[in-house]
Amino acid sequence: MTELGVQNPGQEKEIRRIKLKRPPEKLYYSISEIGEMVTVPPYVLRFWEKEFPTLRPKKNRAGNRTYQRKDIEQVVRIRDLLYKEGYTILGARHKMKCDRGRDECAAHAEGTEAAPAGDSCQQLRRELHEIRREVEELIELFS
Repeated sequence: MTELGVQNPGQEKEIRRIKLKRPPEKLYYSISEIGEMVTVPPYVLRFWEKEFPTLRPKKNRAGNRTYQRKDIEQVVRIRDLLYKEGYTILGARHKMKCDRGRDECAAHAEGTEAAPAGDSCQQLRRELHEIRREVEELIELFS
């Protein structure tokens, strides 16, 4: 047996050839590489940058966009919301903002992160409790 665990030397050569074809994990990807990965043209990615404040890839010295893993995750999320779930741009932006807020509240409750900017989770809970109480009073009034 060889180092790759293959008995036939011809198979070993084929396995090595296949392993070399896989692209290496990179820290930064170009806009065209991201476009190919997520099957979205680069001009759409540039448009999404204007529409979604959370999508802000860094630019290198030449001014070319360099996408990192977190940026790729954002692009995939935006693509899924728009193309698979049928959200509008405005709706997708709102959904991502709500999801991010929920994640911040969960992280705050676990003590892993500082409180989210603006209203704290506890203050939001108090406001929601107050609104619920007022709605229940209105229901009793009209019942």
